Amino acid sequence: MMSVTEYWTAEQWQQAERAYLAERPGLRVQLALKRLLDIILASLGMVGLLPVFALVAIAICLDSPGPIFFIQERLGKLGQPFPIYKFRTMVDGAVHLGTGLNTFEGDPRVTRIGKCLREYHLDELPQLWNVLRGEMSLVGPRPLLVACLSTYNNWEKRRLLVSPGITGWEAVKGGLLNPFDSRIALDVWYVDRWTLWLDLTILARTIQVVLNKEGVYGSNGSERSRGI
Repeated sequence: MMSVTEYWTAEQWQQAERAYLAERPGLRVQLALKRLLDIILASLGMVGLLPVFALVAIAICLDSPGPIFFIQERLGKLGQPFPIYKFRTMVDGAVHLGTGLNTFEGDPRVTRIGKCLREYHLDELPQLWNVLRGEMSLVGPRPLLVACLSTYNNWEKRRLLVSPGITGWEAVKGGLLNPFDSRIALDVWYVDRWTLWLDLTILARTIQVVLNKEGVYGSNGSERSRGI
């Protein structure tokens, strides 16, 4: 199942995608329906949450100097990088301070409003725009840093055969409380068994995760990925 890490060309990614689609008859149709559902729900979400977006933007501006959004390059489908959008939860330029890309519970770089946004995962809301742009889905493996790709073996690369999601199977199964390798394994499990019904189940479970403030930091109080 596992294999050594190797660089994949664009053609190898396309071959892997074709093989994945051939594994399950009707998968193309289901993925088209998934995309349609993404567009409908993300559009409704963007419109319905406009007042929330406005209030959060004002709060961020009043809390600390810097931009409203945090934009970072992440891994997308077939290993293609894309800019992910989040509400800024840390002081401006935080990646160049302290522990850099790694953060932890009680990190002094996290702003007051940022702490609240992180606890309820509200910082992820701007990713609805990523969904509308076709870079993400509502449900899928969480998009990790581009540096992580060089650590993936061929089996782990299967998590990149579908679009990354705002929420996902690993997110509702413990999220950052799981070791990084276990999170990758949960993502591959999702890719291999994906259905529209599974997506709806994950969306429903996400509500409880948000309300319970789950998965913000790992069991050791930190947020860290392989490769960084």
